[in-house]
Amino acid sequence: MRIRPAVRNDHPALCAIDNVAAVDPARSDDIAGWIEQGCCHLVEIDGAVAAYGVLTRHFFGQAFIDMLMVGNAHRRQGLGAALIAHFQATCAGSKLFSSTNMSNRPMQDLLVKAGFRPSGYIDNLDENDPEIVFCSLPKPIPA
Repeated sequence: MRIRPAVRNDHPALCAIDNVAAVDPARSDDIAGWIEQGCCHLVEIDGAVAAYGVLTRHFFGQAFIDMLMVGNAHRRQGLGAALIAHFQATCAGSKLFSSTNMSNRPMQDLLVKAGFRPSGYIDNLDENDPEIVFCSLPKPIPA
């Protein structure tokens, strides 16, 4: 397993593992934008793209995991946890936020296992499915 920044040539492979991009062309555009902005990181297994994540600073100036997508063939293999750990290491010493719908229990469980805690919720983004915001606080520096 290798985690690295995504580059323009990765776009087709990222869209291929993203189940939303298959039905919504706007997601393909989002992926292209994230690559261009340099905030998209991917997981390769044996040279093939298996997962990706997007880390931005658009959430009140704080680090925020905007997207975490694991290809269907690679789910439940620890790739999401590896990307979260990568982003936590990237943001060492500062807060890291993410969010997911209340209906997305697997993502909530993944965030909690990674040390995130609920920080509130936002109504009215998706009808009848509030968005839960999570925060990973910086680890204290050993004395």
